[in-house]
Amino acid sequence: MHTHEPTSYQPDSPPPQREENPKKVSLARVAAASSIGTTIEFYDFFIYGTAAALVFPHVFFADQDPATATLASFATFAVAFFARPVGAIVFGHFGDNIGRKRTLVWTLLIMGIATVFIGLLPGYDTGAFGLFSDGIGIWAPILLVLCRFFQGFAVGGEWAGATLLTAEYAPKGRRGMMGMWPQLGPAFAFCLSSGTFLLFTFAASGEMDADSAFLQYGWRIPFILSAALVAVGLWIRLAVEETPVFKTVEIRQTTETVRRLPFLDAIRHQWKEILIAGGALASLFSLFYMGTSFLTSYGTANLGHSRAFVLAMGMIGSVLFGAAIVASAMWSDTIGRRKVIGASCVLAVPWTLCLFPVLDSGSPVAFAAGLWITLIIFGIAYGPTGAALPEMFQARFRYTGAGLGYNLAGILGGAIPPLIAAQLVGSGDSFGVGIMLAVLSGISVLCVVAMHESSRNDINAGAQDESDEESATLVT
Repeated sequence: MHTHEPTSYQPDSPPPQREENPKKVSLARVAAASSIGTTIEFYDFFIYGTAAALVFPHVFFADQDPATATLASFATFAVAFFARPVGAIVFGHFGDNIGRKRTLVWTLLIMGIATVFIGLLPGYDTGAFGLFSDGIGIWAPILLVLCRFFQGFAVGGEWAGATLLTAEYAPKGRRGMMGMWPQLGPAFAFCLSSGTFLLFTFAASGEMDADSAFLQYGWRIPFILSAALVAVGLWIRLAVEETPVFKTVEIRQTTETVRRLPFLDAIRHQWKEILIAGGALASLFSLFYMGTSFLTSYGTANLGHSRAFVLAMGMIGSVLFGAAIVASAMWSDTIGRRKVIGASCVLAVPWTLCLFPVLDSGSPVAFAAGLWITLIIFGIAYGPTGAALPEMFQARFRYTGAGLGYNLAGILGGAIPPLIAAQLVGSGDSFGVGIMLAVLSGISVLCVVAMHESSRNDINAGAQDESDEESATLVT
């Protein structure tokens, strides 16, 4: 019995030729647009995570005891991960129908507006810049959750579109290298967000009550300043042309009298790839968001390290995992995506079991090493992911399929583990956190085994090859 392999394309006729000069000229713009877009989106995302660890328990959940306030704060952090699949479906629909570029402009705008609004929100019992001097009570956390939902909604559509820009423009044999540019966005963003909070921590240190100044207004400034970054990102992103692969799909779609929703097509034809991608990348997300957000809280609240020290170590860590992203992405062009991602998942199993015993020694050196190694292992898997997921899906629903797989991993690895970890740490069982992370990494190893190597797939040819299959589908 013949089975169709949806992730491999071998057309009899070559893909249409494109002009080489426009493509070469646009590569630098594509790299810049994808990288700065993810940098801005994740900067907005990370300043929320940093604030959730250091500020929000005091500002938005002031009526709760410290342990409950911390758990509630991380619960609002998790809201975005459940909003991300919604964003992947909505923006995937438009990205697969009206284009990658126009959709990415909207994701950037929505993220920027939601982030600035968070910076202006009054707290539970404190005002904002002289407004609502007595706070707004229960409306404060409600509005915070709403803003967080829109952050996640925007990020759900951002990543897939940014990676498609680079993957669909990449020269043959260099998709991993091109795909690393949007993947570097989180590294830049984590360094920028940690540095911004560190700067305002030092700026407030000269005041009589530095902690009070930071909680009253210092934390708000990074959120409001993101408006300037969004303006720069829009300027660069609007200058990018639509990808050649989407133009091919768009021309074909204009001749069709019947269209299916990309979401339904992705679920119908490649549901296995969505599930495998979600499971394979769950370890990646758990390491990243534990390292960037949870350990910020754990280092200050449980281990007693200063806020400045923890933020500074985060900045150094961002450089290290950025280097790991570059090396692994380029390496994946040589040996394949599957082997590199699998190596990260295998390393994560023993490391996560060791992580909290190392951290609980209380040594600043141990905290730095624990944070850095966690982020480096994450970076090894994250580098090839920017090319691997677009390669796994057919062009007509690639935006939707890649977004669904990526954001499913976000729920499994980024939303649930920090919530469970906060409860385990609150009950004094930090080693249980390591066991949870090790089990999750073990599941990722199994999913990587089930993956097909995608680095040799011709995604440009796939846009042509799908026309016959779509016609047959419409007839039946």
